[in-house]
Amino acid sequence: MYKQRFVLDTTAFTDRGVVDELGDGDLCEAVTRLLDLIGRARMELAISCYIPYPTVYRELKGFLERNGCPELLSRIDTWIVKKTPNRYEVKVPARLFMAYVKDMRERLDRGRKRAEKAIWEAALEAYEIMLREEADVPKERIIREVIGETVRRFRRKYRQTVRHGTLDSAPDLDVLLLAKELDAAVVASDEGIERWARELGLRFMPACSFPDMIEEYLRMSREVEG
Repeated sequence: MYKQRFVLDTTAFTDRGVVDELGDGDLCEAVTRLLDLIGRARMELAISCYIPYPTVYRELKGFLERNGCPELLSRIDTWIVKKTPNRYEVKVPARLFMAYVKDMRERLDRGRKRAEKAIWEAALEAYEIMLREEADVPKERIIREVIGETVRRFRRKYRQTVRHGTLDSAPDLDVLLLAKELDAAVVASDEGIERWARELGLRFMPACSFPDMIEEYLRMSREVEG
């Protein structure tokens, strides 16, 4: 029988769909119920779930602590295997590396254009305010009404342009490397991880579908045994 392995990203636990379905909006309850499913799947079906250590483990630990349920870490330690990817042995095709470099270069170029546009917008808005006012405009007003708002808009658009849909952190990369090493499926709710998992030829399971899949495995196992 083929041994099922899954590598879990932090979003496998924190995805809004998972939290709403398993915990009615409560992260701690959702993680508790997901760990129950993972524990049953491990005991009844020998399904193994992994989490990259220390990157993703540390990230998940921070989420649990901020949401008031650090005690769940002991259950994570029990049912999920913590493993550091073998970064020296896992092979990534050069073509894939070139595609990633090309993608990032294009994103940085679009980010530069966003920055230039933001500078022009701020300068124009400040100039228009000064034209409308007869007296000198206080510096604090320019900072508050023009620069502050322009920076907020720029940050939002820059993140969307440069980071959305690609690998932008060490935990993201570790998820893919560990899945590649173990020939495991990736569980995440992240467009960047999903995209590059496809590029690497890895199986991908959306985080919101993972609990239902485990439930179906367990249900079918009971029916077969019965």
